[in-house]
Amino acid sequence: MSLRFWQRVRLAPGVTLNLSKSTASLSFGPRGAKYTVSPRGNRTTLGLPGTGLFYTVHDSKGAARPHTAARDKLTLGFFRRLVTPPEEKAFVDGLRALHESEEDEALSQLETADSLADATWMAGMIRLKRGAFAQARLHLETALAAGDELGVHFSKYDLAPLIDLPIAKDVFAHVSPTERGTRLALVEICEASEDSSDAMMHLDQLLEIAPDDPVVLLSFVQVASDMSGECDLTRRVVALSAGTQNHTPIDTGILLYRARALAAKGLPDAAIEVLTRAGRRRKGRPKRLLQQIRYDRALLYEEVGRKAQARREFEKLYADAPGFEGLAERLGLR
Repeated sequence: MSLRFWQRVRLAPGVTLNLSKSTASLSFGPRGAKYTVSPRGNRTTLGLPGTGLFYTVHDSKGAARPHTAARDKLTLGFFRRLVTPPEEKAFVDGLRALHESEEDEALSQLETADSLADATWMAGMIRLKRGAFAQARLHLETALAAGDELGVHFSKYDLAPLIDLPIAKDVFAHVSPTERGTRLALVEICEASEDSSDAMMHLDQLLEIAPDDPVVLLSFVQVASDMSGECDLTRRVVALSAGTQNHTPIDTGILLYRARALAAKGLPDAAIEVLTRAGRRRKGRPKRLLQQIRYDRALLYEEVGRKAQARREFEKLYADAPGFEGLAERLGLR
């Protein structure tokens, strides 16, 4: 498996139901700007529609609220219950339980409503949160197969659920009941199950749906790296990452894998240039990612015969991270 520099969809503990490890919440608002209500306080979410990137601003005082509280949307009156199909009632009751942090009850209700794509989708996300990958995969594949039915019941009750995938510090990917969100979650499940082939199948579909989504591109280059040795994938990594700038931590990660692909194609000098560019921006980048960039560049310096420069890089890295895997042996310190 390739190194991971972000918590990806290991929903427990890295990814949560709407940003809280212990409290579920529901979000409302237009595309690209969401307001989320939860017992721990409210927050505004602003982002770039279609990019999978956004940031959040927390409001512990809870000054502003949507016009209709989430609980009110999920309350069926006596007479409405009489005419609501049983599985739809279970769906609504499951979401209300989730909103009130009663996850076991929520899962029980949602799995009862297994003929509804939205209930199956949410049950899959809860199973994913618990690390039950086989059950999560079955639920999400079933929801995906429902096609246009996915999202129908959420829309009926005017709800916009979000699952958040942390990609880097303060940067998250939206996962909602859409084909894109569902396939992103399935990529993570396939990766957790070491099924790179099916992960790549979902990523191929995602690249058609959202070719400019940096989250999708990062996932693709990581999975392609796991399947090293396939020349076509290496070529695709080089081609798809060609326009990547170093604006965000996601870009920095993509550049690392671009450099590895260039090196695999016998272009070490080009790879060194990419790694140098990737390492120039440090603010907001995971420390482990920057260390890996330095290590990869030092290896390439050795490969092209710049041994003194390689040694300096290894020594600087050792001073910063003496426990970096394999570094002490390379420096002859063990």
